[in-house]
Amino acid sequence: MKSSLRTVLYSICALLAAAACLPLMAQEPAHAMSMAMSDDPIHYQVLLDQLEYTHSDQGSGMAWDLQGWVGRDYDRLWLKSEGARQGGHTEDGRLELLWARPVAAFWDIQAGVRHDFGGGPTRNWLALGVRGIAPYLFDVEATAYAGSAGAALRLDGKYDLALTQRTRLTPRLEANVYSRADAERGLGAGLSDVNFGLRLRHEFRREFAPYVGVVWNHRFGGTADQARATGEPVTERKWVAGVRVWF
Repeated sequence: MKSSLRTVLYSICALLAAAACLPLMAQEPAHAMSMAMSDDPIHYQVLLDQLEYTHSDQGSGMAWDLQGWVGRDYDRLWLKSEGARQGGHTEDGRLELLWARPVAAFWDIQAGVRHDFGGGPTRNWLALGVRGIAPYLFDVEATAYAGSAGAALRLDGKYDLALTQRTRLTPRLEANVYSRADAERGLGAGLSDVNFGLRLRHEFRREFAPYVGVVWNHRFGGTADQARATGEPVTERKWVAGVRVWF
């Protein structure tokens, strides 16, 4: 859908525009410069974690996972977007605006809003979750959502395994749970789907790393039933090739 594609492009442009403007935002007046250096300065980062071409038995497409933040050590504003396009339309796109604050060493609490687009009518949610580094350096995130479509829970975890100084293998596991069915978006109540991916990247520079990989997605319960009813696979495997960039 053209409107869904515009949403994707707007979120990407917003992150890039923020990156261009943040150095100016971080500047302080000359008379306060010495104080700014000793206080808590403004930082920012833009991470295009996944921008990839995908191929499966159902066809080819593209997927993205990008995020950016601006703020100080104790308060940060996050913008996140994730989704996929196949057959000329957006599937299961998500855009989030979150405020984050640390609650423990290596752990942040996040609160804000989420907007779902593509794959049916749009949905809006309030969001509350935690994100951090678990023992053995697992990067984990758990977020609960509430909105007119009910309640939802999203779990996301990944781990960077260093094979060499520049080559890394990243397994990633994602799961979605919904309190009630949403037939218009093809979702059932309970555990909806689990996504597991393996991506092998080589960092020519820390900020630039092409990668290849494979992703498996399996639907459960009512979500699987709705997939069967529309002729979609319950289990799908996708080969991916893309690039990871941050600045």
